[in-house]
Amino acid sequence: MTNVPQKADLVTLTIDGVEVNVPAGTLVIRAAEEAGIQIPRFCDHPLLAPVGACRQCLVDIPDAGNGRGFPKPQASCTIPVAEGMVVSTVNETATKAQTGIMEFLLVNHPLDCPVCDKGGECPLQNQAMSNGRGESRFAASGGIKRTFPKPINLSPNVLLDRERCIVCQRCTRFSDEIAGDPFIALVERGAQQQIGIAENAPFSSYFSGNTIQICPVGALTSAEYRFRARPFDLVSTPGVTEHDSSGAAIRVDHRRGKVVRRLAGDDPDVNEEWITDKDRFGFAYLYGADRITYPMVREDGALRPASWLEAFEVAARGLASAGGVGVLPGGRLTLEDATAYAAFAREALGTADVDFRARPLSSEETSFLNDHVKGTGLGVTYADLETAPVVVLAGLEPEDEAGTIFLRLRKSVRAGRTRVIALSPFTTRGLGKLSATVVATAPGDEAATLSSLLGHADHGLDARSVILVGERLATSPGALAAAADLAAKSGARLAWVPRRAGDRGAVEAGLLPSEGGRDADAIVRAVLAGELGGLVVGGVDPDDTSDPAAFRAALDAADFVVSLELRETDVTRVADVVLPVAAVIDKAGTFVSWEGRERSFPQVFENPKALTDARVLRGITEELARVGASAPAEPTESAQLRRLLRAAQHASASSASHEGAAVHASGPTRGFRLATWKLLLDNGVLQQGDKALAATARPPVARLSAANVERFGSTVTITGDRGSVTVPAEVADIADDVVWLPASSTGRGLLADVASPGAGVEVTGAQ
Repeated sequence: MTNVPQKADLVTLTIDGVEVNVPAGTLVIRAAEEAGIQIPRFCDHPLLAPVGACRQCLVDIPDAGNGRGFPKPQASCTIPVAEGMVVSTVNETATKAQTGIMEFLLVNHPLDCPVCDKGGECPLQNQAMSNGRGESRFAASGGIKRTFPKPINLSPNVLLDRERCIVCQRCTRFSDEIAGDPFIALVERGAQQQIGIAENAPFSSYFSGNTIQICPVGALTSAEYRFRARPFDLVSTPGVTEHDSSGAAIRVDHRRGKVVRRLAGDDPDVNEEWITDKDRFGFAYLYGADRITYPMVREDGALRPASWLEAFEVAARGLASAGGVGVLPGGRLTLEDATAYAAFAREALGTADVDFRARPLSSEETSFLNDHVKGTGLGVTYADLETAPVVVLAGLEPEDEAGTIFLRLRKSVRAGRTRVIALSPFTTRGLGKLSATVVATAPGDEAATLSSLLGHADHGLDARSVILVGERLATSPGALAAAADLAAKSGARLAWVPRRAGDRGAVEAGLLPSEGGRDADAIVRAVLAGELGGLVVGGVDPDDTSDPAAFRAALDAADFVVSLELRETDVTRVADVVLPVAAVIDKAGTFVSWEGRERSFPQVFENPKALTDARVLRGITEELARVGASAPAEPTESAQLRRLLRAAQHASASSASHEGAAVHASGPTRGFRLATWKLLLDNGVLQQGDKALAATARPPVARLSAANVERFGSTVTITGDRGSVTVPAEVADIADDVVWLPASSTGRGLLADVASPGAGVEVTGAQ
């Protein structure tokens, strides 16, 4: 229920002759907004604490509510209202103050508006016209404007033109208050005061791009967008981020048929006005040289271009004769495309072998998703995170895996409303910024730790609390069941937070194995065993799957593979039919966020070279109906023999490829448990192409206890049942028998290069 202010909570004041009733504690500048009165400002931002730095919002207060006025103009962004207060924003005193401040700001400000990235959407430009002098007195005085060398690289993404800065401190306050990354600060004093890097540390933040957007002048600019376009050249289209399940609103700015920048959308219910750098800068993949722009079919062992009609026909005939088909659509789908995949699998192909999960999974997770996620609608929301007294994080590192959740939690923690309890192998940088109570939990122990929370009086779980579980719990035996049990017994609300934008929608659409159906891992095994002959694969990266080698072997072993993809991948390179599908900007659709909130977005461009997944599947379905294939055919005896031979060849190759690792890792020294998750910025395919963004990714390191770093040295080699990796080591408050590595920041990733899910590893000092 919304708290509506009662009459006793309201304050009556007069602003420019207009009587205004607002809640007690409201700032004068907000009260003026309620009355439709605009006061100029630069440093003020509704999501940042008031600071009164720029002084542009000066107003005259002849009566402060006590019969006496202030002797001089006051910053309306820092003064709370009072009963009977009288405020003037346009009398001679206020106007003179605002005009004088504007003149001071322009004394050293460069006249480079025609080449400034902010030109055309600049608050300083606008307010210089509305609240400044008609002409400058500075040129007549013979003064020389202050200059600095430029630009200064605060980070690979963010560049600073210091002479444009008006020292409003929006950027420093955002970094400190919102992101918790105080690496950008005010330096020097007096006329030389400016924004710079604090303590010679790089501006390292997953949210740095927000400082560019809220800068009221052109002082902070984007390395990739700099000098690319003027705002009045751009066409803007609303959108929703495709990189995670946050459902964050974005604005897509494009020019001449190409996206040139993305900004945070204003959505108070979801992301407020903030997005991660991945959401802001991670769109270069749309224009990669490996984008697939036409259908292809395999002929004489090689792919060749084909028309859409031919590709549909070849795909339909191949799937009809494959003798059983598994469908692996991946997690990048809109709700509309996911619904089409479910219908295609069950109605057109007549198979229950369908699973969207392109990652390690378990039958326990399948049950959890069907029982506690599917059909629950809009459940736990961002607003709930701000009001919950306790939020439990299990299998979820929000700064890396759900940046928008991290920002909401940090906001509530700083306001003193929420306490975060995290099950984690160590105190991460993000958990430190949340002041989280870290319950040290080694991989595989999550179920026991969750069960122990119930009887712990200090944790105080009740019906107002929230439990957030990440997809990583899928491979921790009993963890999801324990989370559900904890929620049921404590009354706390439970929510599942996947990484991919399409995962929640895929669950709602039914892209999970139904009764008698196989999950993704079982589909791979069935192909290798000769029980399935066909595969339909959407946005699946083999290196993300439970067993990358087995997945690739299944692609080779299958009689017929259809790939629906954006770009060339290991799947498209072996597929029999490759069908280019529309990127997120080329179609309208709906993502379902982790909350269960449907987030619709419009089409940005018409792209005749790609179709939506739903349209592609409809084309294949129509051809299947034409050739009369309503159910999968049984494989012929020769096809069965071919599959058995391929399976035997895979088993032999797999044994040979892992033999060296198995010998190296044998013995009692493999006593470390491997903890891992993906960093926000890593080797993901949708992050490729933006060098500045890639340069801000955190370097891959192994986290070990102090005793183990002392024992093994500053560089270590971690060896598992699939290979080894050598990385620098850093000390963490982690158990002596646990090592943490980022999942996809080295080589082809840990699942492909180091260890299978849940396997132990060996740690040695690098030679």
